Amino acid sequence: MSTESIQSLLPIPRDAVALEGCLELAARPIVELRAPNHAMIWQRLVAGLAEFDLHPRLDAESGSNRGKAGGSDVDIRLTLDPEGGPEEGYRLEINAGGIRIQGCDPAGLAHGVSTLVQWLRIHPVEATGRGQRTVPALRVIDQPAFRHRGVLLDISRDKVPSLATLRDLIDLLASWKINQVQLYMEHTFAYAGHDVVWRDASPLTADDVRALDAYCTARGIELVPNQNSFGHFHRWLVHEPYRQLAESPAGIEHPFSVEREPFSLCPIDPGSLDLLAGLYDQLLPCFSSKMFNVGLDETFDLGFGRSAELCGELGNGRVYLDFLRRVERLVSERGHRMQFWGDVILNDPELLSELPPQAIALEWGYEADHPFARDTRLFRDSGLEFYVCPGTSSWNSFAGRVDNAVANLASAAVHGHTNGALGYLVADWGDNGHLQPLPVSYPGLVAGAAFGWNVEAARDPQQLPLERLLDLHVFRDTQHIMGSVSCGLGKVHLETGAAAANGSALFFALIFATKTSSDRRGQGMTPTTLRKTVDVIEQWAQLLSSSSMVRPDADLVCDEWRWVADISRVGAELARARLKVGDDEPLSALPGAVRQRLGSQLGTLIERHRELWLARNRPGGLDSSAARLSRVQHLLA
Repeated sequence: MSTESIQSLLPIPRDAVALEGCLELAARPIVELRAPNHAMIWQRLVAGLAEFDLHPRLDAESGSNRGKAGGSDVDIRLTLDPEGGPEEGYRLEINAGGIRIQGCDPAGLAHGVSTLVQWLRIHPVEATGRGQRTVPALRVIDQPAFRHRGVLLDISRDKVPSLATLRDLIDLLASWKINQVQLYMEHTFAYAGHDVVWRDASPLTADDVRALDAYCTARGIELVPNQNSFGHFHRWLVHEPYRQLAESPAGIEHPFSVEREPFSLCPIDPGSLDLLAGLYDQLLPCFSSKMFNVGLDETFDLGFGRSAELCGELGNGRVYLDFLRRVERLVSERGHRMQFWGDVILNDPELLSELPPQAIALEWGYEADHPFARDTRLFRDSGLEFYVCPGTSSWNSFAGRVDNAVANLASAAVHGHTNGALGYLVADWGDNGHLQPLPVSYPGLVAGAAFGWNVEAARDPQQLPLERLLDLHVFRDTQHIMGSVSCGLGKVHLETGAAAANGSALFFALIFATKTSSDRRGQGMTPTTLRKTVDVIEQWAQLLSSSSMVRPDADLVCDEWRWVADISRVGAELARARLKVGDDEPLSALPGAVRQRLGSQLGTLIERHRELWLARNRPGGLDSSAARLSRVQHLLA
């Protein structure tokens, strides 16, 4: 049981031993706290212990930093190691004499408090008749594998979370020892003078960002600014007067819209840099962080439009590098350090040595077999500092792809650590309408937190007790059901027999229902596998009513997972019906009764999607998201 208890901590400590004996902790324990950043640590302790009806009292002398340390009447002693130690490291010991947490720095001390709170949660022993609580003895010596452990949330693919949703998620991430967060932005910041771009997006305002930045700082998290600045600029370039700055003003076909649109800024137009400079001057002062992710990924149309002649002369890589350097100058002139996605420059690895040495490359890839080993060696050998950036595998799906997420997250951690990555950034995208509800991302976020702190846990990722970690530290399900349901539904795509990349075959079968079978990425599905898929979905859905979550949004979480199960089932049934009539036949070839039934079910699911969306998110983008489902509903009707 002791080994299982330690393995149930998130992240699993690098060195932990369950000791003999226990502590009888008072209901109102006396706390000695001697550390800078006193407020952050105290707030984490008070909030964490309140979960167990424990209400700590701050020792008067320690609170004012007066008097002698080490009084015997102290129940919980929180101090800094006078000799320092590894950044964010800590030591926790629980024995009959009390609880002692020593941090190498204030962040380490806060992490030790988080581990204490989790240990109490793992051992839900009833309070004694004397108002005390029994706590099993424990010793932990711990430190992180990666200096920066972050999460990137996509707030530009239609869905902009409410501030309440973001605050709740930040609290959760901080408790798992995450220390950076980014909000991926294309058009969802309310830039003054650019209303036409964001007016329907429910964007974050400067005041929103400043408030969120302060909230993160108080919890030991760095909120890193993010603004894509080359490709993925289509949300701007579809409008005038920005279209004139596009590489391809007439537009191109690209994966992020059903319409033909201009996609990238033109790198040889001085107006592109002028626009970016103005945006940076508005955005960056809202953040206390001195890092800045400028994107620069997936420049699909580079060299196919206005820069074609120069790219033909110098090569796409050289033109890209020259623009990157100019962007980096804008960033450094404003006192920030540039992060950029590393995919484009890896097409010309001979240019790596010419990148600005202070830039941080973000090596991203989201499939289980992504070549992190090769790419991280290239960045290491270039001398450039870099992050590894795996993903939650939630996007282009309804229920996620938990199997792929765990393998992808583990591979990034192992190879990133081997080759000296500075950071580990878990991306949670929202491609094609951000249709997956937030809880679908939890398995990937939990696995990422586990592997980003403790690389040894990533070397055998199948041993990670993901379902238990979810039940304990996310869903707080006393019946231990929701962890199994979320992972079970997150693996149900495997039942179809299709091995779609960058998404689930069930998602593609529904959202891309008007396309040919090859575009729907359903190769391998059969009527038999899809019938089994429906059966498995229904088995998991039936368990939802037996869960017992101790969290204020428990009913909402259940409703979100029911929606996930129901729409996954519709995707499977539509794919099965298509196979019966011929997979490349149009939807109109389906029997009328089948079309009517599926269309009616989809209509109900669209209304539920709207209700669930508004429970956690701002309204901007909802119509665009729902339209991806409505198009299919109309064709079925």
